[in-house]
Amino acid sequence: YLTYWQTLLHGNLDRSPTNFSDRVIDKIKHALPWTLGLLAVSTVLAFSIGTVVGALLAWPSSPRTIKALVPVLMLFSAVPYYLLALILMFLFAYVWAIFPPAGGSTPITILDWNLASAWDIVSHAVLPALSIVLGGIGFWALSMRSMMISVLGEDYINLAEAKGLPPRRIFLWYGMRNAILPQITAVALAMGFILSGAVLVEVIFSYPGLGQLLFQAIAGKDFFVIQ
Repeated sequence: YLTYWQTLLHGNLDRSPTNFSDRVIDKIKHALPWTLGLLAVSTVLAFSIGTVVGALLAWPSSPRTIKALVPVLMLFSAVPYYLLALILMFLFAYVWAIFPPAGGSTPITILDWNLASAWDIVSHAVLPALSIVLGGIGFWALSMRSMMISVLGEDYINLAEAKGLPPRRIFLWYGMRNAILPQITAVALAMGFILSGAVLVEVIFSYPGLGQLLFQAIAGKDFFVIQ
């Protein structure tokens, strides 16, 4: 047991029983960049779009078209990632055939640091990322809307309006800048939920990330990889 912990602290996770020639740490190193890239882009997009839309939903002078998005955002916040993934795959990969249905890249493509490889990776990541973004936008927008509503009644908002400051400055510097603080804290807390949802998304799209690696390890009873 002590030997196990000693090797673990040195980064030695032993070899995969299913693929005995492969080291566990090498399999994780291969899958980790795919998951980090997918989650980083998806989280930043969902947080940015959802925060701005949520602030506009609560702002009194916003257009009615923006405020009509509340039912749509509530629907997106209630639908799980994997269900959105199945819907997007059916529509954009099979009905209209715009994006590839699965994988991280085309199997016959040799990936390199060039534009063709980058476009191939991005085209395969659009649908998995879009399912996570759509599921996250609803949560961030509704939470930002509630915090923005609580900020509107504060004295510094009334003072800024009484000073005759432009509405855009009041919205950005007095409204959003104060309401966004709990949102930034929630990003770190939400990463665990996003990662758990991304496991199913990666399995559905056969995306070569940690979720797909974990699924294959469970199916093959590869206990070292699972641990």
